[in-house]
Amino acid sequence: MTTETIFSKIIRKEIPADIVYQDEQVTAFRDIAPQAPTHILIIPNKIIPTVNDVTAEDEQVLGHLFVVAAKIAKEQGIAEDGYRLIVNCNKHGGQEVFHLHMHLVGGKQLGKMLP
Repeated sequence: MTTETIFSKIIRKEIPADIVYQDEQVTAFRDIAPQAPTHILIIPNKIIPTVNDVTAEDEQVLGHLFVVAAKIAKEQGIAEDGYRLIVNCNKHGGQEVFHLHMHLVGGKQLGKMLP
């Protein structure tokens, strides 16, 4: 059983968000607590709770997340200098919303990935 998430409501535009991209497969919007000048969440419109829940039928949409990330990075002017794509999984991985999502973070030197 798939659980409704706050991201589901953003996809359906039931709650406000600064959406920068949306198509039939994915939605991308600015993070409400940005960790860098550019911090955008890219999510599949289908609820996939965690990376552990990915199936073979999800391959196309997950590949599309990367295509959209590259497009947004270019549009945001951070593609040339570089950016980071982050997908957290479960509690120890830092996942807070259980709807798989990719963080597109950039616009400054990011430093080490782990402390």
